[in-house]
Formats: sequence, C-alpha cells, structure tokens
Amino acid sequence: MSEIQRPGALYQQVAAAIRAAILSGEFAPESLLPSEAQLMARYGVSRPTVRNAIAALRAEGLIDVRHGKGSFVRSSGHPVLTVERRISRTAEGTFVMPGGDIWQEAEEPSTYRTHTSRDTGWLLQLGEEEAVFGCDRLLTDPSTGTRAMHRMLIPFEVAEAVPALAKEPCQRPTEVYRHFAEDGHKLTWTETVRARMPLPDERTTLQLPDATPILHVSRVTHGTDDRPLILEELRFGADRAELAYRITADKQPARRPRA
Repeated sequence: MSEIQRPGALYQQVAAAIRAAILSGEFAPESLLPSEAQLMARYGVSRPTVRNAIAALRAEGLIDVRHGKGSFVRSSGHPVLTVERRISRTAEGTFVMPGGDIWQEAEEPSTYRTHTSRDTGWLLQLGEEEAVFGCDRLLTDPSTGTRAMHRMLIPFEVAEAVPALAKEPCQRPTEVYRHFAEDGHKLTWTETVRARMPLPDERTTLQLPDATPILHVSRVTHGTDDRPLILEELRFGADRAELAYRITADKQPARRPRA
C-alpha cells in the first residue's frame, strides 16, 4: 500500500500519485487503470477521494472513462492522420489537394444564409452582420475514421459576381477555386491554425473523448487585388490528426549597389 503523506487536498495527492504512475510507464497507454477498490486499498483513501482524483485526471486528459468498462490511460502516441495543407494547379487549370481529396462526406452538405461574426468578418475584411452564404460539411477519412467539420463562408457580393457560385454556392473548395480562376482572379491563400477546447456540439459531432482540444484551421482565399473572397474553417480533434505544411523560400528582389 502506498499511503498518501504529502500536503494538499487528499484527492489531489491521489491524483498526483496516479499521474506519476502513468508518466513513469507503470500504467501504460491504453491500459485499464486499477478499479476503485484497488486504488482505495493502494492509497489508503475513501471511494469519494478516488473518484475525485479520477475526475481531476480525466479533466487533464490523462485518462478516458468508458462507461461500463472503467478508466483507461489515454494514448500519447502520434496522430493517426497527417493532413497536408497544399494547393496545386494542373496544366488543365484545375486545383487539387495533395494525395487527392482524402475526405468523404458523411452526410449531405447544408447550405444556408447567415451573417458574419466579429471574427469571421475580420478575416473577410467585412463588418459584423454582413450577409454571407454558409456551407457546412461533415467529413470522414475512410482509412482512419477521423471526423472533420468543414465550413465555407462566401459573401453575397462575391457569389453574385460569379454566375456558377450565384447558382450554387455550396461546392467543393477546389471547384470554387476554379470558378474564381476562370473569372480572372489570380488566387493566393492565407491560413492560420489555433487550438481550443470544443463547444458541446463540436464535441458530439466529432465524437471526441473528454478533455480533447480541437485544431481550428482558418483559410482565406484572396483574389487578384488581395481582396478576401471566401473563408474556410476546418475543425477536427487534435488527438486524431495533425497538419503538415511545405515551406519554400520566397525570392527577394536583388539589392541595388550603393552609389
């Protein structure tokens, strides 16, 4: 028995002891933790103390409680999916993603009319409450089962200027890029990535374990005059997928010799 003798709330002491056992490898990733009764005997504490300790470790993301099965040590291994964030254009003028489109649509896309928020308006260089078309997709990777939520926002003014988008704004991103290129735009893209905790609907839709953050990717497509045309948002569990970028060196203009 390893009785707790350190300062601090008793459940925190138990949580610290279990955490140390996990980090040392005594409790391996994906392994089942000892039962409540076994932990009570091991640390000489009551059942409520053990439950509070488990709850604290669950909130930290170290363990995953599976109803009817027990508490399991979360895996800290490499994500099962690497998503390359590159765009290429073929000789025929079509746009493609690396390795093709790995995602499959899990359900029919949803098209709707909405308005910009403070954040989406800032990315599109618009104010709040500006009218935009929205297109939501639930995507899955067939090889790993990874789920992703994709959203595209197209300002009304932008869509109305491109006949193919005015007729049907909810199309695959590569098709939307093609329509812009055919309309005379020379396209560029900017992308930002941030990690955050999911909202309840995101956690449910993406089927995330407890205490799992998501990666929120925001990609803005710019036209010839650098004007933002559309905003895409991609969200998925940070435990399932990672992003990969190809970085190249920009050519700088030659320096003029000093007089």
